[in-house]
Amino acid sequence: MKTQQIDTTLAAMIDHTLLKPDAGENDILRLCDESRVYGFASVCVNPSWVRLCSNVLRESTSSVCTVIGFPLGSNRTEVKVREAEMAIQDGAVEFDMVLHVGRLKQGDAAYVEHDIAAVTEAVKAASEKYIVKVILETCLLSADEIRNASAIVRNTGADFVKTSTGFSSGGATVDSVRLMRAVVGEGFGVKASGGIRNRQTAIQMIEAGANRIGASSSIEIVST
Repeated sequence: MKTQQIDTTLAAMIDHTLLKPDAGENDILRLCDESRVYGFASVCVNPSWVRLCSNVLRESTSSVCTVIGFPLGSNRTEVKVREAEMAIQDGAVEFDMVLHVGRLKQGDAAYVEHDIAAVTEAVKAASEKYIVKVILETCLLSADEIRNASAIVRNTGADFVKTSTGFSSGGATVDSVRLMRAVVGEGFGVKASGGIRNRQTAIQMIEAGANRIGASSSIEIVST
């Protein structure tokens, strides 16, 4: 019988994710246990589960990531900021916020930049080490809009651009990841998420420029 091997290098690039609305406490505890065992970069959960995950993973190398303005990005900026502040209090150290897609598509770059910058400032005020990832929802954007959004994010003090929520009409693509990397350059984070269910797809995203992967099929991805 073949012994299962874990690709620990790949595992350290994955946010082990459970954002389903019907996930309960036992599901979240299982997610944390898996993250601890496999060495994933973080667990990514809805805000109401942050305190539980923070307590469970206190002695773990896995961080706690949560989502802000999820999944539509259309909340008022003040609501997003308060959501981030409360998540900080609960123990989150990584924050995946959704930009305002409608404002972006109508060309209101000033609103989009302010929205992202306000959340980023609130997070960085707590700790410069905390990480902000901005979800573009690339399936709803043209190539020019992806370029524009990536450039806006790069100028706000955030740390990553991220492809998708996984709750819209599509997920990460190699082309969108490559385009985002081209805009933000090599010193910036790019997270691919949405529809990444196997090792081959994860590797394709990394080769295209992603240095973080968001997935719920994380164990399948890292097991060889």
